[in-house]
Parts: sequence; C-alpha cells; structure tokens
Amino acid sequence: MNDINKIQYEEKLIKGGNGMAMLILSIVLLLGAVLSFIGGLGILASWYYSAGVGALLILLSFVLLTASCLIWAGLKIVKPNEALVLTLFGKYYGTIKDGNFAFVNPFVSAVNPTVENLASEAIETISGKGGKSKKAGDNSKGKKISLKSITLDNGKQKINDQMGNPIEIGIVVIWRVVNTAKAVFNVDNYMEYVSIQADSALRNIVRLYPYDVVDDGNDATDERSLRGSSQEVADRLKKEIQEKVEVAGLEVVEARITHLAYAPEIAAAMLQRQQASAIIDARKMIVDGAVGMVEMALDKLSEKEIVELDEERKAAMVSNLLVVLCGNKDAQPVVNSGSIY
Repeated sequence: MNDINKIQYEEKLIKGGNGMAMLILSIVLLLGAVLSFIGGLGILASWYYSAGVGALLILLSFVLLTASCLIWAGLKIVKPNEALVLTLFGKYYGTIKDGNFAFVNPFVSAVNPTVENLASEAIETISGKGGKSKKAGDNSKGKKISLKSITLDNGKQKINDQMGNPIEIGIVVIWRVVNTAKAVFNVDNYMEYVSIQADSALRNIVRLYPYDVVDDGNDATDERSLRGSSQEVADRLKKEIQEKVEVAGLEVVEARITHLAYAPEIAAAMLQRQQASAIIDARKMIVDGAVGMVEMALDKLSEKEIVELDEERKAAMVSNLLVVLCGNKDAQPVVNSGSIY
C-alpha cells in the first residue's frame, strides 16, 4: 500500500455557535471598551476622583477590546456550496459548510494548500515579469474550498493507440470535492492532482483501443474502437480516474471525449485509406446491384418469351449490361438496326 493511503482523514463537520449573537456581543464589547477608555481618561484628568479608578477603567477598556477582537476572529462566514477546513495548532479541527455563519474557536486557522500554491505561482509569475507581487494577493484572500462541480479540460494530447498510430485526443472531466479533509491533507494540490491523474488514465485507456476498426474482409463488426465505442471508453475513463482520485476525497461526475483525430503526420495517409475503403464499398454495392439487374432482365426476357438467346448471346448481353451499369460515365450504345444474328 502506498504511503498516501496510510493516513486517512475523515471529514468532521462542525456547526459552531450562533454567529449573529456573537457578532452583536462583539460590537457591545467594543462600545464598552470605547466608553471605558473615554471615562478613564476623564477621571485621570479630573482632580475630584482617584487616579486608580481611571487606570482601572482604561485597563478594563483594553480587556474588553481584546475580548471583542477574539470574538471577531472566531466569526466564520461560509457561502452555499463552499467549505472551510479549520486547524487548531496544527491539528485538524473540523469543517464548516452548507452556508453557515458560525462562531468557532478564535485560535483556529483556515487551510487550503491549493490556494496557497496558486498564490505562490502567481507571485513568481508577476515578479518574473517585473510587476508588483502584491497584485497576486487577491488569489490568497479566501481559503474556502468550492464544493461545486468543476470542469477540467487539459487540452489535446498526442497518444499512440493500440495499433501504434499517433492520435490527438482531448477529454473533459467534471468533478467535485466530497471530502474536504482528504482533499486538503492527503494531497498537496487536489486540482493539480486530478489533472495529472486524468492524463495518466487517458493514456492507459487509449492504448487499449484502436482509433477505428479496419474492415479487412473478416467479421470485425464487434471489435471496439475509440471512434465507435465512445460511451464504453468514457465509462472506463470515469471509473479509472475515480479510483485514482478517491484518496483525495474527489468524485468524478462525468468524463467525455471532446476531440479525436489522427495526428497531422499521418492524417493524410489515413484519409487516403478511408477514401479507398469508401470507394471499394461503393463498388461492391454497385456490382451487387448490377448483377441483380442483369439477372432480373434475363429472367423477364425468358419468362415473357420476348426473345430466345443462346449462351453466347446471353454472355454478350450480360457483358454489355455490366459495362453500362458499372461504368463511371454514361454509356453511348451502338444501335444495330439489322438482325442480331
């Protein structure tokens, strides 16, 4: 078993306290701190009261301000279809989701390595271009995890099929996070992880199928191919990707092929082969039809006793009819006004 499977984090949902009530309490404490500080300064400036009372009021104002700030730090707002993974002193504390406004331990911190990695990459990119790195701060403001369905499109890739022919293929994968604890703690970047696993699964599946079934005269109608078995390929892709991203707490909703074509270096040759196959199929149909028409003509002539033909004349008639029916151009017959013998 891989090391990544040794520690499995199970998601622990927390509701927290009433966020609105704690917000009101924080505002009341803040107002009390302001009033205490102003009252303490007034007492210290007056000659009629003890300076110790003023000092106590000022100290009380700092205590109230600290309590208000701690309450404010513990307020968490989570929108619908979003989640917030919290840790307390390096340990997993819980997850808030389902559009909640709650109060939790003010010492917890939100964790989302994916956002942090994206912010670091943005900072490096902007710094490398000579810009100001603080512009990338917008990417790291929120550490919430989206629970919505996300579409992954890795673009076109060149892969060899079962026959060794290079093809260009592109897929789209629709996925979502179902276990926030696994997504955050089991992998470093779950977005990059699902992208890499989708590429790997695509290469494993494509090498098991030919691009198309080659009709060589044998009964190959049941043979599977990338072009003819798109639903089967999509189902196998979804299953294999799901097995690989299960450890990251992700669910693959759908996987579909969006682009399928021969690579440019062999596209012309494959097109000629397809054209030749189409011409052969068309010729077979024409010949089958022509033979049937000739047979019908001979049967009608014999049935109605219009003319009696010996074997030599029948052969000539068959030859002439096949030339007319199978020719690429319109026939220009020579009419014999005399006897056919």
